[in-house]
Amino acid sequence: MKDRMKEIIDYLRRKKTDYADVRHQRRSVEDIKVKNGNVESLSRSDDQGFGIRVIKDGAWGFAASSVFTPDEMKRVADAAIEIAQASASTKKENAKLTPTEIHQDSYSSDFDVDPFGVAIDKKIGLLLDACDILRQSPKIKVAEGSMQFFKTDKIFASTEGSIIEQSIVESGAGIVATAVEGTEAQKRSYPNSHGGDYASRGYEFIEEMKLVDNAERVREEALQLLAAPPLPEMETTIVIAGNQMALQVHESCGHPTELDRVLGTEISLAGGSFMTLDKVNELKYGSERVTIVADATVPGGLGSFGYDDEGVKAQRAYLVKDGLFVGYQTSRETAGVVNQQSNGTMRAENWNRIPLIRMTNINLEPGEWDLEELIRDTKNGVFLDTNKVWSIDDKRLNFQFGVEAAWEIKDGKLGRMFKNGTYTGMTPQFWNSCDAVCNRQYWRVWGVPNCGKGEPMQTMHVAHGTSPTRFRNVKVGVSK
Repeated sequence: MKDRMKEIIDYLRRKKTDYADVRHQRRSVEDIKVKNGNVESLSRSDDQGFGIRVIKDGAWGFAASSVFTPDEMKRVADAAIEIAQASASTKKENAKLTPTEIHQDSYSSDFDVDPFGVAIDKKIGLLLDACDILRQSPKIKVAEGSMQFFKTDKIFASTEGSIIEQSIVESGAGIVATAVEGTEAQKRSYPNSHGGDYASRGYEFIEEMKLVDNAERVREEALQLLAAPPLPEMETTIVIAGNQMALQVHESCGHPTELDRVLGTEISLAGGSFMTLDKVNELKYGSERVTIVADATVPGGLGSFGYDDEGVKAQRAYLVKDGLFVGYQTSRETAGVVNQQSNGTMRAENWNRIPLIRMTNINLEPGEWDLEELIRDTKNGVFLDTNKVWSIDDKRLNFQFGVEAAWEIKDGKLGRMFKNGTYTGMTPQFWNSCDAVCNRQYWRVWGVPNCGKGEPMQTMHVAHGTSPTRFRNVKVGVSK
């Protein structure tokens, strides 16, 4: 494949393209779901193909195929060039790429146990054992568990001279109990909602979750939620658990710092951004305790890799530093708008999709607090855990999030449980109310395998390193 890609790169040079790259990708996916003691679905898929991007006459063209004969690869290259030439007739300005280093390299993610080498019966048995414990109450009407595994092999080659091979293994799992009484239904998830937790690791990551060991607590908390009162509407101090903080960072910092959203070239699916160009080094995004980075180098992060899909090396870049908004997630094309070089965030879901600016690991840097000390330091407030629902406007400014479970904090101690907990805010005001972040002992990178963007939509794997965090004077319990 590398030899064929080199031949096509030479062909594209002879065609006098301004720039071109070829990206081959092969992905294996295994998906297991169990529900109420039965295997609901079990699938294994393998898919591969290649895509060619070109700049010709100052405009982009893209074409793709899953057939690897020399004639087909030339046909796809010609199609990409024809699309670029057609696009050039409507361009407003020439597409320009900022410089990048040329790399001839390889990268592999680290793992101890190949998940595709673990017996299916063992994986299913683990999920069924956990769900059997979840079902040990007649009020638990639905007990679910799932696992997913991915192996992605990529080769990237460009007319500039880069040729890069990458192999990445990813694993994830989770369990959910749904308790029902009359017309009331409450759900409790572990280790996170919306499919659980994911990482660029092997099956050892699943074993470390201890799904069976946590199933009883998950079941009991789902049952307790049935009898719990709703979180009352008020303005109070909140402490947000790390898994919910991951979504908070995702929606209110990750998406609005994607530079293509700011420039309006990616806006139709999920809106633009309030973090416009005039706000760089001017907007006080949060308190001085808030530092947020885009870091594709974190070991095991679902947003970690060696190189992005433009051949730019993985790196760590500040988005917010000590509360000040300082930078965007960029591509080679958009970075020039802000007089920078790309910080390596361009990725495509598959071989037949163009790369877009996508989150890597967007992390809230840890603070100095111990969680127990933070709770003791909070006279009155609410502890919020695990996302249930979310809503944010098309500028990523005005939001409301709902959580599965909440606990009262009274005189520095956790008290009674609340259900249907919500909190709401405006992004800069909210982050400026942050006065404490827990330390690295509580910091964890949470995997998000379902981030949607683009048309046609691409689902990308991203992650967020967070720890429990405290905010003052936040509206909670708003239901209307």
